[in-house]
Amino acid sequence: MIATLALLALTMLPQSSQTQKRSPERTVFQTSSTYTDRINIRADVAIVYGFDKGMPDRVKAWRDRGYTVHLMTGVAWGEYQDYYFGRWDGVNHEDEAQTRRNGEKVGHGKDVYYMSPGKNYGKYLAEGVRRALDVGVEAVHLEEPEFWTFSGYSEGFKREWKDYYGEEWQDPQSSPDARWRAAKLMYYLYRRALQQVFDSIQEYNKEKGTHVRCYVPTHSLINYAHWGLVSPESSLARLNGCDGYIAQVWTGTARTPNIYQGVKKERTFETAFLEYGSMQNLVRSTGREVWYLADPIEDDANHDWGDYRRNWESTLIASLLQPEVSQYEVMPWPERIFNGNYPSETNKNQRVPIPDAYELEVQTAINALKDMSQKSNSWDSGSHGIGVMVSDSLMFQRGGPSASDGDFGHFYGLAMPFVKRGMPVQPVQLENVTLDGYLKGLQVILMTYEGMKPLTPDVHDAIVKWVKDGGSLIFVDNDKDPFLKAREWWNTDGKAYATPRQHLFEKLGIPQTPTQESTAVGRGRVVYLAKSPSELSRQAEGAKWLADKVKTTVPNFQWKESAALVLRRGPYVVAAGLDESSSPVKTLKGKFVDLFDPSLTVQKDITLSPSSRHFLVDLGKAKMTVLAAAGSVHQASDTAKTWAGTVEGIADTPCILLLRAKGQPKKITVDGQSISDYTYRKEDGLLWLRFPNQARPQKIQVEY
Repeated sequence: MIATLALLALTMLPQSSQTQKRSPERTVFQTSSTYTDRINIRADVAIVYGFDKGMPDRVKAWRDRGYTVHLMTGVAWGEYQDYYFGRWDGVNHEDEAQTRRNGEKVGHGKDVYYMSPGKNYGKYLAEGVRRALDVGVEAVHLEEPEFWTFSGYSEGFKREWKDYYGEEWQDPQSSPDARWRAAKLMYYLYRRALQQVFDSIQEYNKEKGTHVRCYVPTHSLINYAHWGLVSPESSLARLNGCDGYIAQVWTGTARTPNIYQGVKKERTFETAFLEYGSMQNLVRSTGREVWYLADPIEDDANHDWGDYRRNWESTLIASLLQPEVSQYEVMPWPERIFNGNYPSETNKNQRVPIPDAYELEVQTAINALKDMSQKSNSWDSGSHGIGVMVSDSLMFQRGGPSASDGDFGHFYGLAMPFVKRGMPVQPVQLENVTLDGYLKGLQVILMTYEGMKPLTPDVHDAIVKWVKDGGSLIFVDNDKDPFLKAREWWNTDGKAYATPRQHLFEKLGIPQTPTQESTAVGRGRVVYLAKSPSELSRQAEGAKWLADKVKTTVPNFQWKESAALVLRRGPYVVAAGLDESSSPVKTLKGKFVDLFDPSLTVQKDITLSPSSRHFLVDLGKAKMTVLAAAGSVHQASDTAKTWAGTVEGIADTPCILLLRAKGQPKKITVDGQSISDYTYRKEDGLLWLRFPNQARPQKIQVEY
C-alpha cells in the first residue's frame, strides 16, 4: 500500500518555489575554494561547496568580488560525521551506511560513506543548509542523490524495507523481483530525504520573506543506469520546492564505452549528446530549469591535456546542440583546472600546468556561453522528430541476478543507429508523457521494455493518444526480460499480463502478439519488431537493419541522413562531424571564426571531417562588435570613432579580444597604456587585441 501511494505521488506536479526578478544566471561554476585571482572565472554565479564552519567566509569572499552566490552540498555523502556517529541527535546512524553483501561499507574517504538515508537524514541536511541561508545564499544545490545497486545490505536499509513494503527484507540478489523492489526503495529513500530539505527551505522562505531556490545536480539517467546507480531523477521535478537540475554530464560520464555495430569503444560526443538530451527531457513541459555542465578536465587525473581538451570540446558541443537550454555550469572545481598539473600531451611522464592555448580557448568559450539565448535556431542535419523512450526504471534492473545488459545495449541499440546518421534523437522520459504537450514534435518513438518497465499504467494512455493522433511507435522487444516477472501493476491486483507491452497493445486495439509487422492505429502506426535491442547492438548489421525498418515502415516521414550534426544559434554555428557514418562529408560555406581556435583566425569553408568539433562565429551573420574574447567583456561605448569597454579574466592567463573595427586603429590602450600586440585585417574589417588578463576589469579603448 505504501509503495502504491508513493507511485501515485509521482503523478502530481506542484508548482516550483517562488521566483523573483534577479540578475541573469546564464553561467555558474562550483568550488570548494575561497576566492583567488587564479580562479576568477567571471561566470555569473559562484556555487560554494559545503556547509562546514568555513562556509560563511567563502560566501563572503565570492560575494565581495561581485558574484551571485549559491550553495552546493552532497546528498549521498559528505563530511557528515556528526550525523553518522550520533553527535547531532544522540542516535548512532552507522547502520545507515550503504553496505555491500559482504558487509563492507561503501566509502568515499575516511569516515565518509554513501548513505542509505534514514528518516532523519534529510532533516540533518536541512539544518546544515539553513546555516547557508542565514548568510544569504540565493539558491541551494543538493548534489548527487546516489544509491549503488550493489549495496542494500545495511540494517538501516532492512528496516526501511519492512516499513515500506510491510514484509521482511529480501536479499536483492535472490531474484529479479527482490532486485526490483530494492531499487524502488532506494529511489524512494532519496526522494524522501530531498523533500525534507525542500520543505525546510520553503518554510525558511515563508518565515523570512526570501526566495531561495532549490536545484539537484545529478548525472543523467542514462549514466546512472549504465553505472549501476539509483537516483530519483524524473520524480524530483514533481516534488514541491524543486526548481530544476544541473545536468552533470562531462568527459568522465560520456567516455563510458558502448557498443555500436558490434564494436565496443568510447563515443564521447554521441554519448554526451544523448545524456544532455535526456536531462532536457526531464524538465521539458514541467516549468523547471536545467543547467548543462561540462568539465575542461575530469576526475581521472592521469589523462593528458590533449585528451582532456578533445573530450571537453566533444561534450561542450554536445550540450550546445540542445537549443532549448542556454544555461551552463562552465566547470566544476576551477582550482584543480587552473592550479593543477596533469600529464603533458607530448610526455606522459611529465606533469605540467594547463597550456596557454587551452586557457585561451576555455575562457573564450565561457564568455560565448553567456550569449546562447538566441531567438533564431535552425538545424542542418538528418531527420528530426525521432525519440527513444527511457524510464527511471532503467536503474532498477542493473544488479544481479539477471541484470540487464552491462553495455546498456537496450538503450544504445535503439538510439545510436539514428544519432550516427546525423539525426538529433531525443531520449523521451516515459514518466513525463502524461504532461500536456510533452510529445509534441515527435513523429517516431522507438521503445522497448527490455531493461526497463513502466512504473504506472497511465503512461500507456498518453502513448495511445499520441499514436492515434499520427505518431509512429516502433516497439522492439522479444519479451524475454526476466524482470517481467517482478511484482508490479501489470501482474497484480487482478491483472495477468505477461509483459506490460501486452497492456499497451491492448489499449492500442491491436493483438497482444501481432501477426503482422506494421499496423495502422488511428492516424498513426505501430511497428512491432520481435527482436532484442541489446542483441541488435552487437550485430555488425543490426543498426542498418533497424534504420531500414524505420525508413520503410513509417509513412510520410522525411528520411534524411547526414555525416554531421549542425545547429545555427543566432550568429553561432555548432557543428560535429560523425565517424562511423556512410554519408558524404559536409562542408560549411562562408567566413567563420572558430572559438576552439586560440588565435581566432578567419576560416573559409569548414569541412566537417569525422570526429571534428567546431564552435563557430559566422562572420556573415554576426552583427555584434565584440565577436569573441578570452574573458568577460562589458562594452561601454561603440561609435564610429571609438570602442571602449572592460575585460576581466583569470590572473596570469593570456587574453585575446576580437572586434569588428571601424577602420585602421590610430591608438589602442589598456588601462591607459598603449599596446602594440594587435592585428588589423582591412579585408575582413577585424581587429585582434592581445594582452595579459587581470582579475579585475581592465579599461580597453580603441580610437579610429
